Amino acid sequence: MKKLRDLIEKYYDVIAYLFFGGLTTVVNYLVYLPCYNWWGISSSISNMIAWVFAVAFAFVTNKPFVFKSHDWSAKTLLPELTKFVGCRVGSGVLETAILWLTVDMLHWDGNWMKLITSVIVIVANYFGSKFLVFIKK
Repeated sequence: MKKLRDLIEKYYDVIAYLFFGGLTTVVNYLVYLPCYNWWGISSSISNMIAWVFAVAFAFVTNKPFVFKSHDWSAKTLLPELTKFVGCRVGSGVLETAILWLTVDMLHWDGNWMKLITSVIVIVANYFGSKFLVFIKK
C-alpha cells in the first residue's frame, strides 16, 4: 500500500491531469458531437465552439487540482489565465487545422478524426501547462 501511495504522490500531476483531461475531453465532445452530427455545423466550426467550453472547464480544474495553484488573486490569476489561454489557442489552432484538412477538405470521418486529434492536443496541453503556465516556484 505504501508503494502505491508513493507512486501516486510521485506522479500526482500526471494522474490528475489525465483524469481532468479526460473530463475536459468529455466536455469538449458534449459540445462538438451535437454541433457536428445533429446541427450539421462543419467540423472546424464545431471544434471552435467546443474549444471555448473545454478551455474554461480545463482552467478551473487544472489550476487548483492538477497544478496545485491556489492563489486566485488578480496578480497570479491574470498571468496564468493569459498563458493558459495562449497555450490552448496554439493547440486549438493545430486541432482545428487538422480537422479542417482531414474532415472538411478530405472528407474523412469527423468523429474518428476528432478522437485522434484529441490525443495530440492532450499531450501538447499537458506540457504547455506544466512548463509554461503553472510553473512551480
